[in-house]
Amino acid sequence: MNLYPLKFKPILKERLWGGTKLKDVLHKPIESDITGESWELSGVDGDISEVSNGDLSGTSLQSLMEERGEALLGKSVVERFGSDFPILIKFIDAKQDLSIQLHPNDELAKKRHNSFGKTEMWYIMDADPGAKLIVGFNKDVEKEEYVESIEAGTLTDLMNYEEVGEGDTFFINTGKIHAIGAGVLLAEIQQTSDITYRVFDFNRRDKDGNLRELHTSLAVDAIDYEKKDDFKVDYAKKVDRVNAMVDCPYFKTDFLELTKSMRQDLTDRDSFTIFMCVGGEATIKNDWGSEPVKKGETVLIAASSSYVEIDAQSAKLLQVTI
Repeated sequence: MNLYPLKFKPILKERLWGGTKLKDVLHKPIESDITGESWELSGVDGDISEVSNGDLSGTSLQSLMEERGEALLGKSVVERFGSDFPILIKFIDAKQDLSIQLHPNDELAKKRHNSFGKTEMWYIMDADPGAKLIVGFNKDVEKEEYVESIEAGTLTDLMNYEEVGEGDTFFINTGKIHAIGAGVLLAEIQQTSDITYRVFDFNRRDKDGNLRELHTSLAVDAIDYEKKDDFKVDYAKKVDRVNAMVDCPYFKTDFLELTKSMRQDLTDRDSFTIFMCVGGEATIKNDWGSEPVKKGETVLIAASSSYVEIDAQSAKLLQVTI
């Protein structure tokens, strides 16, 4: 089984807040006008990705891991995560504001949900003028003050708003309250987890007229109530170089803006490599084949690859490893 550069079928999710940019900008195969998420690479139960290219087309990510675990993922990754694919890769289109929410840490998620926590990062691909994110509080907040704001419907008064543009990058550690704002298209890299505590949803109703469930009591002990300016990622953008962005215990992400071919020796990288194309187009090669990739597409390079070569005249890529 040759582990050539692998693409996967997008898993498309309709969301109350979703729009049309995944269709219109990233050219996903969508008819709905409220598609909010394209899961590009997923090991989440019930949403396991399937290969979409080459001889392995139709093969599930789970089957690949079972048959070629260390070759696909890397020995150290298998030793740490076993048969669980450790990260979830998405593109997200917010036509409306997402709910204000947070995610529990590993310890709490394991205890309550038998799940990983959900540390994540966002790379802004496109933003309407004036588009914003909510990231953290605008001051240190006491737990009692937070609870009072929930009861009074004034939580938004405590939130920190960040205006965003293309290339802005944010690291969202567990416990940090946050929301993606209307008009934002972004790439998301996160731990494999679908555990979200929704605490405020702007009193919206779904298509059946119902308010969405809130997780008020679960959230109280999971929130980091301190005001912290630790979320905006300051990274270099040197052309034709590997620019470090985020390096945390769960994933490492670099930014590549390429105007020519780049070759990387992977013999000492004991991890798979994911490339998310966030601009332009390129061709990505390894020992067993090559695959074109354009804005809005994702490619997985197996850990057993001895090299990866990226041919591009104009491409922006996020490179993700463990």
